[in-house]
Amino acid sequence: MQRVDPAQPLPLYSSAATRQLERAAAAQLAPHTLMQRAGAAVARLARALAPHARTIWVACGRGNNGGDGLEAAALLHAHGLPVVASLLPGDPGRLPADAVRSWERARQAGVRFTDVPPPLQAQDLAIDALLGLGLSPEPRGAAPEAALRGWLSQLQDSPAGVLCVDLPSGLLADTGQYAPGLAPGHGSAPGPRHTLALLTLKPGLFTAHGRDAAGQVWLDPLQADAAAHAVAPVAWLSGAPTPASRPHASHKGSFGDVAVVGGEGLSLRGMGMGGAALLAASAALHAGAGRVWLSLLDESEAATAAMLSAQPELMPRRFEALALDELTVVAGCGGGVAIAPLMAQLLDRAPRLVLDADALNAIAADPALAALLLRRHRQGGAATVLTPHPLEAARLLKTSSAAVQADRLGAAAELAARSGCTVVLKGSGSIIAAPDGVPRLNPTGNARLASPGTGDILAGLIGARLAAARAAPPQAALEAATAACWQHGAAADGWPVGQALTALALARRLAPG
Repeated sequence: MQRVDPAQPLPLYSSAATRQLERAAAAQLAPHTLMQRAGAAVARLARALAPHARTIWVACGRGNNGGDGLEAAALLHAHGLPVVASLLPGDPGRLPADAVRSWERARQAGVRFTDVPPPLQAQDLAIDALLGLGLSPEPRGAAPEAALRGWLSQLQDSPAGVLCVDLPSGLLADTGQYAPGLAPGHGSAPGPRHTLALLTLKPGLFTAHGRDAAGQVWLDPLQADAAAHAVAPVAWLSGAPTPASRPHASHKGSFGDVAVVGGEGLSLRGMGMGGAALLAASAALHAGAGRVWLSLLDESEAATAAMLSAQPELMPRRFEALALDELTVVAGCGGGVAIAPLMAQLLDRAPRLVLDADALNAIAADPALAALLLRRHRQGGAATVLTPHPLEAARLLKTSSAAVQADRLGAAAELAARSGCTVVLKGSGSIIAAPDGVPRLNPTGNARLASPGTGDILAGLIGARLAAARAAPPQAALEAATAACWQHGAAADGWPVGQALTALALARRLAPG
């Protein structure tokens, strides 16, 4: 068993691949072996989490997930821990065969069963073994039964610690969304959450609602080797980037030049957005870019001077003075409607391009720009990263943000394939997808990043890493985006407690990769 560490790259498997692995492993073992191993793993972690518990409630469903819980209950009882088990109403004889055996073992061991869960205040640990991989994203034929809904609400709102077996009940393994009718309500603030993933890690634990639902994730592969059974991952947790070496005999030209193009002026529509461009440029500077040019889409020299007073190391340039053919360009941050007329030049000339915010909206609204974007990929030799949030991704895919969020991995992969670009689909568990290859899922970051300007910081950080990259263009874009996402989130994870995270302060905490 291992605690999942965001610094370590790890494979993620779909529910279908996990079932394939389960069947292959079970075929080589004596009956009931996998469930015994799963129950033992759950009991072992439960004892570590609550060694002095006065009451452990084990909530068991009618499938194999419930069987794992019953097996754990029997083992915990044998170790002298005070266990109370609840099995969803119904005929226990209709459980799957392995779960029936575990139910019989729990009864023979003397585990106390009850249809009424212990009061919340009496629980020191609850084990969630209600629902597993068998959930469907399709609406249920009927509303969840009263016992399931009631027990699930207790688990989701419990101030006691909760250990989820394989998945938090109600969460879809492949997407991190809740199955219809099983999302948590608005109860009291829950206590600590742990999830013990069995056989494989599932992507839904790390994106969308998964991180909130799962809490600290652990993995026990139950001695089954996915690679040995030719089961392929659907994604990878990205892991920490390898620190880049910076030779002593370096100069500012050694690490690439970044130009930030954005910041619609106040005079155009009365909505000045120069701060977004400044934040992106500041991030590129602090992340180690050799030189950073700031091209504000504002005719006012006073506005440029005011921006540069906050970061005098930046170099102002009018757009027409930029040597686009030689630069890594970060475009769109605060660009408003002023960025659209420049997009054709950027797509045609810039060899390395990070497109954010209004640059993405311009492409979504103009088929000619979308065609230019795809041409960059077909001609080769250019590195391009798109950094949409779900609504921007929906505009590019001609769908809804709800549809994007319903399958974040699928949406990111589809957008990468359509555009020929590396795509960073931002959000909880950002997805990094390239036109070819297995997507990556970023494990760092927290709710502190839900503040204005942090997306601009990420765009500038990707620009700095892309400017310094030495790999071929497609791989350089993927590696730069992956490393930047991890670094961006890790900075938020290490933020001082009680100190507000603001975008400019975040930029100033960055360091060269």
